[in-house]
Amino acid sequence: MLQHNFNLSDHFKLGIFAANCSGGLTPSTLDDGWDASWSQNLKLAEMADEAGIDFMLSAARFIGHGGEKDFHGTVLETVTWTSALLAKTKNIQIFATLHTVLNHPIVVAKQIATMAQVSDNRVGLNIVAGWNKPEYDAMGLKLPDDHETRYGYAQEWYELIKKTWQSTEPFNWDGKFFQTQGTYGKPNPQIFPPIFNAAGSKEGREFAVKNSDFLFTPASDLARSVTEIQELKNEAEHLGRRIKVLTFAHVICRPTEEEAKAEWDRQLNHADHGAVQHLMDTLFSFCKSFPADLREQLRQRIAVGHGGFPLVGTPEQVAAGLIQLQETGFSGCTLSFLNYTQEFPYFRDHVLPILKGKGLLKAHI
Repeated sequence: MLQHNFNLSDHFKLGIFAANCSGGLTPSTLDDGWDASWSQNLKLAEMADEAGIDFMLSAARFIGHGGEKDFHGTVLETVTWTSALLAKTKNIQIFATLHTVLNHPIVVAKQIATMAQVSDNRVGLNIVAGWNKPEYDAMGLKLPDDHETRYGYAQEWYELIKKTWQSTEPFNWDGKFFQTQGTYGKPNPQIFPPIFNAAGSKEGREFAVKNSDFLFTPASDLARSVTEIQELKNEAEHLGRRIKVLTFAHVICRPTEEEAKAEWDRQLNHADHGAVQHLMDTLFSFCKSFPADLREQLRQRIAVGHGGFPLVGTPEQVAAGLIQLQETGFSGCTLSFLNYTQEFPYFRDHVLPILKGKGLLKAHI
């Protein structure tokens, strides 16, 4: 039986999120935002690898979110992006994000197994069951309307992948969604690739708890997060599993608090309003039931960081924010910046040493 590689060790994990997408996680009209070119992604991955960042996580998009700059309209495809970065790095784990409906599970099993061999088992899989219907319309495919069918499909999709990874002899599969004969997937990965998943619905959370090693959830209310994290871990333990709950954050780190707040205002004042509204209407449609002040707070967080936890201030304040997330119960956090390669070096040089001194990070950072 395959063993897990990206272990559930207790250090606070740091990752880089959505660098393969234009704009990163900031739907902005600013000219100094993120262009998501290959050269910039490679530069970022090499810096993150050298700095000891734990992982990079891609976002899989096929059409943008509109607005003046068509936020996420330019995207490096996740399998080729992951493969290329794994071949160019030494230690960092890199997650390929794949939509279940858009990718055949036996092909995915082969792709991940190949990347595991390329990288000495540093590849991971982020499973997306789907949420953005226009994206599927653009592909000429149907996204299941109800969550029960959507996650039933995702469950069988992943079960077939696991069977392919672990089988040494050909097998037949006779499921509700897939029927195959004489299936096998050599080379088998030597170590079970770690699984990432983010979900908000009841069915999605059940899928994540049952299958993922790392469950992704927003840190919109830290008091509520304490309860949510413990409930998720309890559900996993009931199934005989251990999971880590991670969140995502947007970093604006400057030498002074005044400079950081001024940059927050600059990004907010140059929000790509068309893209922000599209995200409010789709990914964050649940917020329509919120009071007006909470909706406005969410709108601002979407405009500056796609809804991520704001880490805005001096290196000491940003480090304190990450420590607060860890004390809340999160096992790690992804990071986004308006411009990753321009801003990450300052974070690396001034925030990571503080976190290391507090014992949050793995030893070699």
